Amino acid sequence: MSGNGNAAATAEEDTPKMRVIRVGTRKSQLARIQTDGVVATLKALYPGLQFEIIAMSTTGDKILDTALSKIGEKSLFTKELEHALERNERESPYDAVVFHPKFVGKTLETLPEKSVVGTSSLRRAAQLQRKFPHLEFKSIRGNLNTRLQKLDELQEFSAIILAAAGLQRMGWQNRVGQILHPEECMYAVGQGALGVEVRAKDQDILDLVGVLHDPETLLRCIAERSFLRHLEGGCSVPVAVHTAIKDGQLYLTGGVWSLNGAETMQDTMQTTIHVPVQHEDGPEDDPQLVGITARNIPRQPQLAAENLGISLATLLLNKGAKNILDVARQLNEAH
Repeated sequence: MSGNGNAAATAEEDTPKMRVIRVGTRKSQLARIQTDGVVATLKALYPGLQFEIIAMSTTGDKILDTALSKIGEKSLFTKELEHALERNERESPYDAVVFHPKFVGKTLETLPEKSVVGTSSLRRAAQLQRKFPHLEFKSIRGNLNTRLQKLDELQEFSAIILAAAGLQRMGWQNRVGQILHPEECMYAVGQGALGVEVRAKDQDILDLVGVLHDPETLLRCIAERSFLRHLEGGCSVPVAVHTAIKDGQLYLTGGVWSLNGAETMQDTMQTTIHVPVQHEDGPEDDPQLVGITARNIPRQPQLAAENLGISLATLLLNKGAKNILDVARQLNEAH
């Protein structure tokens, strides 16, 4: 997930007395940092278990010369890491601007006319083109290290846009020149959340990692993912969200854009929701929603969050969002 962490956990009995939990992860430095953090937390919670981290390359890691929106395959960075997504504590979901050293101290608004800004996201480009028409946006691929190297050494980009959470987890906060808040650029579904993928049949592993859930993050991610799923969106179309929980209300803002940002449609809905502690009655049976499994969180607030996403997506579709998305998808495929 741009700014999202993914790992896959399975259990094997290597000996009758020692249980080993094997955790798959992407080979990128950020993925390893995120996976190592999750494993360190689990080790502290379960000192009697042994964890083995196995790094692997995913489809998205192997195809670096093509824009993400052009590859046309879902789960580019997670397909090789099993299924059944879970979420835990969320860091900043916002996007961050990293500037070329000669533009340190600038903002997107004060960059010179025709400055080139790198991003691999149609979502970011569409919103920012609308907000900052004096800038040009160009695709940039690679892991965080590669993108920062391209920015600093190639003289091609004045700035690049990255997930703030990724920079934070890498320890590169000092490179952040500007944080983009929702009024400037709403973020991607699930951005800033960490995910652990577990095989659906491994119910004991689901219970094991379930202690990592942050209830507010969980409900926000369910609403966001439900919105995206009902829109039938993906990385080939510009879709963005913003969620918040305040005073027992879950707020969801969602929007769609044309590729050039000229057309946009967005709205906000809310629902009353009780942010739960862990379920006191024990795990529920098969409570998976939009790919998220939280067996130790009550089902009612999860369903309320899912229905909020569906309701907002339905509202936008009824207003004509499908046409914007269809045109954006066709233009993206044509180019």
